[in-house]
Amino acid sequence: MKTVFQSPVKPDFVQNPYPFYDMARAEGDLVYWDDYEKVAAVSHRAVQALLKDRRFGREVPAELQRPRPAHLAPWLNVEAHSLLEAEPPRHTRLRALVMRAFTSRAITALEPSILDLSHTLIDRFPTSPFDLLDAFCTQVPVITICRLLGVPEDMSRDLLRWSHAMVAMYQASRTRQTEDIAAAAAQDFTAFLGDYIEQRRNDPQDDLITRLIAAEEDGEKLSRDELVATCILLLNAGHEATVHSLGNGVKMVLELGIDPLVFAQDRIDGLVEEILRYDPPLHMFTRFAYEDVEVFGHEFKRGDEVALLLGAANRDPAVWTDPDTFDPSRPIVTNTSFGGGLHFCVGAPLARLEMRIALTALFERCSNMRLTAEPEYSNTYHFHGLTRLMVQV
Repeated sequence: MKTVFQSPVKPDFVQNPYPFYDMARAEGDLVYWDDYEKVAAVSHRAVQALLKDRRFGREVPAELQRPRPAHLAPWLNVEAHSLLEAEPPRHTRLRALVMRAFTSRAITALEPSILDLSHTLIDRFPTSPFDLLDAFCTQVPVITICRLLGVPEDMSRDLLRWSHAMVAMYQASRTRQTEDIAAAAAQDFTAFLGDYIEQRRNDPQDDLITRLIAAEEDGEKLSRDELVATCILLLNAGHEATVHSLGNGVKMVLELGIDPLVFAQDRIDGLVEEILRYDPPLHMFTRFAYEDVEVFGHEFKRGDEVALLLGAANRDPAVWTDPDTFDPSRPIVTNTSFGGGLHFCVGAPLARLEMRIALTALFERCSNMRLTAEPEYSNTYHFHGLTRLMVQV
């Protein structure tokens, strides 16, 4: 297996990781990424296979678990009860309960609200240059999640602050300061949601928190900690990914001079899928081997961790013709942006709905939009999103 070297915090890599992915993929399905000290899957077939292979999972094997730092206790408690970090049978139970509340009907019912929100935000656009990330791309998903959960929209700034602090724990540039801020955010987030959940127990409403409280599977319900962790996961994963996808997508359309009206209606699905493929919001997901197993010519030992490089898989020339070309008219092929297998993102239908509605409204209302400054990606690998997107209408 080829060993590759690339600092995940080096500025030129963060701005454009795709040349490194191309180089690594040319060495085979798997490479050893020295900077992370772990094997990385870089081809589409390897990433897809490992996402679905039940010999690999998210939880660290029990005998390899070690005591975690005390200062991270609030953040670790949320992680310990999260659907994202669970494996069967716990994952099976949690996902069944969540899906009883997070139904396709509940998601579809949000469409008028998302459309109205998109137009309301566009109505507020100034005539001078402004940051579209702050004014639109961030607002659509976070306010939608607030409405879905049933929490006050005026809490959105606090929710965003807590969310940003918690997901920073997954970044390559993580420090002790990052950890302290994340722990404090997790504590505040948990306290807020705990109080709000108790309100909903006493005063049920037509919202997701009420449905999560009521959800039952084989006589079991979500515990308080599981309710809190599920709400945090829906906000953190939901808004972070959609913000980046909206921003990255608008950036590509404006940079390439594509006529957005071409895709604003019947071809919007192709545009959404190409955005998710071409410049996904999350570039790395990890798995642990649960047994000694040989995969793609490499022998994994129980407990070995493997990095699944979603951004590399989505540009695999074995699957897509001219993968480095942004082409919304290409045939839709399943990409890896929402994961796969048991951990396929439960919020994928909502994210796609938000992107379809928001982008259609934006391009119909602002077809003359232009960039006023060079967009830059934030130094947050393995997330991949912009720091700001300055435009003028």
